[in-house]
Amino acid sequence: MDHGTQAALRLGEALLILAGAWLLNALLRRLLVRLCARYEVAPAFVIATRRLLGTVIYLAAAMLFLNRMGISGSVVWTTLTGFAAVAAVAFFAAWSVLSNLFCALLILTTRPFRLYDHIEVLDNGEKPGFKGRVVDINFVYTTLQETREDGAETVLHVPNSQFFQRTTRLWRREALPEQAAGGNGTNAQR
Repeated sequence: MDHGTQAALRLGEALLILAGAWLLNALLRRLLVRLCARYEVAPAFVIATRRLLGTVIYLAAAMLFLNRMGISGSVVWTTLTGFAAVAAVAFFAAWSVLSNLFCALLILTTRPFRLYDHIEVLDNGEKPGFKGRVVDINFVYTTLQETREDGAETVLHVPNSQFFQRTTRLWRREALPEQAAGGNGTNAQR
């Protein structure tokens, strides 16, 4: 046989593998639905089992397809595990940055506090922590402007993930924490 005929034959066999996988998946789905209806199995179990069977069947079919096309399964497996290892290391290395980025999106969408609100991040229950006026919210940290007892102003950069790990006390808009604690009743405290 010439090279073109062999390639066409391999392609035909590969397509038959995919068609067989589709047919096997359809038959197993029907069988599963009948068995689950007969034995009154929970719908959540049926869905999970269907997905698991489909995943296993199509992964096996993909490996057979690639093997039939001349690509070794061990090469594919080595490549996939290599990429997975690199992705895991990169994800672990960037975890704190990704966590702060996700928390920033949550802060911007759920709005637990806004710009110019006075907030206090409590360490444990009522133990004082960071306190100040929110002057900036970016993707990594929230900037608080703190006025110390001696009148000096400092800037605190609090990682956004801290707002979801600790309790936050809030005084709305330009209200000072001292005014809210004084009990004048005009400022809502959360």
